[in-house]
Amino acid sequence: MNGQHFDVVVIGGGAAGMMCALTAGQRGRKVALIEHNDRVGKKIAISGGGRCNFTNTGIEPGCYLSERPEFSRSALARYTAWDFIALVEKHGIAYHEKKLGQQFCDGSSREIIGMLEAECAAANVQTFANCRVQSVERTDDFRVATSRGEFTTQSLVIASGGLSFAKLGATPFGYDIAKQFGHRITPLRPALVPFTFSKSDEPLHELSGLSLPVVTHCGTAQFEEAMLVTHRGLSGPAILQISSYWREGATVEINLLPDARATESLLRARVTGRDLPSVLAEWMPRRFADAWCALHTPAKPLVHFKQREFDDTLRLLQAWPFAPAGTEGYPKAEVTLGGVDTADISSKTMESRRVPRLFFIGEVVDITGWLGGYNFQWAWSSGHAAGEVA
Repeated sequence: MNGQHFDVVVIGGGAAGMMCALTAGQRGRKVALIEHNDRVGKKIAISGGGRCNFTNTGIEPGCYLSERPEFSRSALARYTAWDFIALVEKHGIAYHEKKLGQQFCDGSSREIIGMLEAECAAANVQTFANCRVQSVERTDDFRVATSRGEFTTQSLVIASGGLSFAKLGATPFGYDIAKQFGHRITPLRPALVPFTFSKSDEPLHELSGLSLPVVTHCGTAQFEEAMLVTHRGLSGPAILQISSYWREGATVEINLLPDARATESLLRARVTGRDLPSVLAEWMPRRFADAWCALHTPAKPLVHFKQREFDDTLRLLQAWPFAPAGTEGYPKAEVTLGGVDTADISSKTMESRRVPRLFFIGEVVDITGWLGGYNFQWAWSSGHAAGEVA
């Protein structure tokens, strides 16, 4: 392919990139969408267990982590969850609310990809898959050298994502481009990621597959959802959520008795001959109760617990200080925490304050949402914001 000129070149054919491309195309801009994989939307395809948790109706800036979380407010307010839901309905895609405002396709994630591809086609967006960017330079316009030739463009949008899901081709490309043009990158770390066991908790790995309701705490953050035991540590929504707030060396408090009736049950059982695991088994899997009690409590009937032993055990059940050895890292992380510093990006347009006509959107930016459709909505909102002006 010989060199081609476009009004807008979007690098990254994921959620944010496709939304930006179709929005710019709808304004009559000549748009190229560059994707290094063999097809667009690969991360969308595997999201939500293949059903794509495409947004959440409880979106607010407090559901996002960033050095400047208020940065997300403008884009989220101007393209909302309801705007994206309207697009889904326009294309006749059946969906449902699973819980906590989470919106899922009834069918397949590929319906969302198909919808975005159809909108891009209608807006005359030209998509270039299997196209690897080799270099980016700026003169009067941007010059993008790729494995499929050179592109020149007035506006360049970086939508290349973070470091999570390396098996889908994740690279630090977006961060490298940002640094090339003078942008700071905030510290990066895997987020929404399972924890690994320290040596003291390793016996619990034999319980892999067991799940129970818990409340997790770390600092001021708190989440009440399910916890899942894995071969290597702890996962499940409650753990993934709190992992974004955890730092190495810290502990996570886990309330294993989130239902107040469980505490009442223990208090009543105190005067009987029952042992602790048998009482806990009314509120959690018996195997988990047996294993956890073997690690943390005296092996005797509750009636023989001294008052201090009982009080200490109850406190431990309500605030188990779990100290992870670490996390499963980027291969198992849903997203990357950190990114291009928002101090040098316009919250209204996502345009660089350092380099005119350069935009950063989606996961590459230092905005990271909770589990449950929040990161997709940031992709739609930030992509739309850039697409309106690029």
